[in-house]
Amino acid sequence: MILTDTELQKKVNILTNKLKAGLFQEVINEAKILLKKRKHQVLFNLLSLSYQSLGENNKSIEIMEIALKANSRNPHFLNNIGLSHFNLRNFKKAENYFKRGLDEAPKYISILNNLGSLKSFLNLNEEAISYYQKILEINDKLIEPYYNLAINYEALGQFKKSIECLEKILKLNPKFTQADRLLSNLTKYHENHSHYKNMRDKIENMDLSEKDKSHLYFAMGKYFEDIKNYEKSFQNYSNGNKIIKKTSNYKTEENKNYFKKIKNFNYDKLNNYSKNITRKIIFIVGMPRSSTSLIEQILSSHKEVFGGGELAFLESEVKEIFTYFDKNQNLQNDDIQNLILNSRNKYLEKISNYDNSTKAFTDKAPLNFRYIGFIKFLFPNSKIVHCTRDPLDVTWSNFKNYFSNSMPFTNDLKDIANFYKSYKDIMIFWKKKFPQFVYDIEYSNLVENSENEIKRLLNFCELNWDENCLNHHENNRAIKTASSTQARKPIYKTAIKSSDRYKNYLKDIKYLIESN
Repeated sequence: MILTDTELQKKVNILTNKLKAGLFQEVINEAKILLKKRKHQVLFNLLSLSYQSLGENNKSIEIMEIALKANSRNPHFLNNIGLSHFNLRNFKKAENYFKRGLDEAPKYISILNNLGSLKSFLNLNEEAISYYQKILEINDKLIEPYYNLAINYEALGQFKKSIECLEKILKLNPKFTQADRLLSNLTKYHENHSHYKNMRDKIENMDLSEKDKSHLYFAMGKYFEDIKNYEKSFQNYSNGNKIIKKTSNYKTEENKNYFKKIKNFNYDKLNNYSKNITRKIIFIVGMPRSSTSLIEQILSSHKEVFGGGELAFLESEVKEIFTYFDKNQNLQNDDIQNLILNSRNKYLEKISNYDNSTKAFTDKAPLNFRYIGFIKFLFPNSKIVHCTRDPLDVTWSNFKNYFSNSMPFTNDLKDIANFYKSYKDIMIFWKKKFPQFVYDIEYSNLVENSENEIKRLLNFCELNWDENCLNHHENNRAIKTASSTQARKPIYKTAIKSSDRYKNYLKDIKYLIESN
């Protein structure tokens, strides 16, 4: 029996509410039943969005391919299939679908925003900015494009423009406290700064969610740090972290087990399939906040190096290798060889979207220190630069910076300390297993003796001397990490022993880090 328009609208309203409530599997089950009665575009879209929300992007693509056979010019279908490909990091296919959708609907804001996100992801920030500006030409009251512009301007070091966008957001919606937090990173506060007063008033008088408050607590932690009231600074950073910790499922024991699994993997099985590749890749690893952004900024200032930034591609491939070995206990040699080649080629294909030249390519995902054994066999002629820094400085810097749930171990000092110990343990393991494969560079040595340390670094990376590496702060490439402001400055000494200001609150953590 075919659904009438009225019946369909009622069903769609119910499914839309379920989608908003996160009941994705229910939406999928019911939308499939309804599609048998009436193949309406809204049902296809609801089905696609539900699969995307569950991370099942391939199923979303299958649904949209069926829908596009019926209507190849539907901009909603083209946007959804483009988004699914983007989620799978199929960048060229994603861009193709987005642009086809834009040809059909040039003012479709969602597509313009998705194209902006795609370009931003690939560090093509100027192109990203142009898409967000087009959205504001259509509607200048939308917060998301202003926020995306602020992030892209900050990444490019255009801090004044970033601040202007953030201030516009706060005029449109004072409760959008993410803007306050970003603004705090770009502000050098003095006592009773007007922005601090605004934030304090929001905390005291506005009806804010806990998440909204967490952004303000981090921002006020920065304010009190700037005016050297370290007690109140610590209290605010702690309040912000406690809120995020409540929503996190992070467990130290699970992380220890994951590290144990990495160490216990039989790397000898991969040994026979090592083969040098023509592209030189420099993996920059270490604890987050250990100077990885600075090291990449220095290396990418070299005329023969392209800075790729913080990429998740290697982790994705390693997890697929783990899954494959877990599911197949009796792998044949050909299976392993194909797995290695496939993983290597997928990684190389993805980084080619950033740069396809013959330059050396840097991958600055700090937590790739976990996967040095896989790097050894996937990319045997790669270089691994391991950044180290004072343990308490690293711990404190992780705690005071907002990472949301992207690095859930950073929201509790004990969790950070335990993670640090696991990191130290696995680095000792790698160095015993693969001597000479990893190069250590210590932050304080770099600060005290920059030129010699940079020369040694370039020598390890088999790069000729380039004076530009001494002037890394003049490099205008995008930096999309918490270090975007610091890495644009000449090397400075104030970050050494920065945790000393908070040493009264870190005594237990110091003991935990130093204990066996």
